[in-house]
Amino acid sequence: MLINILKPDFTFNDDRGTLVQLVHEGYNQINVVTSKKGVFRGGHYHKINREVFYIISGHFKFTAEKDGVVEEYDFKDGDMFEVLPYVMHSFDYLENTTLVAMYDKGVELADGGMDSYTS
Repeated sequence: MLINILKPDFTFNDDRGTLVQLVHEGYNQINVVTSKKGVFRGGHYHKINREVFYIISGHFKFTAEKDGVVEEYDFKDGDMFEVLPYVMHSFDYLENTTLVAMYDKGVELADGGMDSYTS
């Protein structure tokens, strides 16, 4: 597999609601991303970053590609997965979606460049 399917560190539910602890260490950049139904994002890879996604709400098709191998996934609320360096990835949003994106090192590089590549 080109991606790793993950689970949050833990989830706690009671009559007040839910707490989901995604991770407790290892990530330097954390983003919240909202995308509208019908939007296509991605078409890039990272050379130095591991990227983890947790879907808060919504639904999308996810495509991962590396060395001629293509894998497609269907993700929705509560799913969590990791994309390793050099795996090209894209999102086709089937519903309005909110997700958390976490990078172990961060996309902005010390030299002012970005760890995001299209070819």
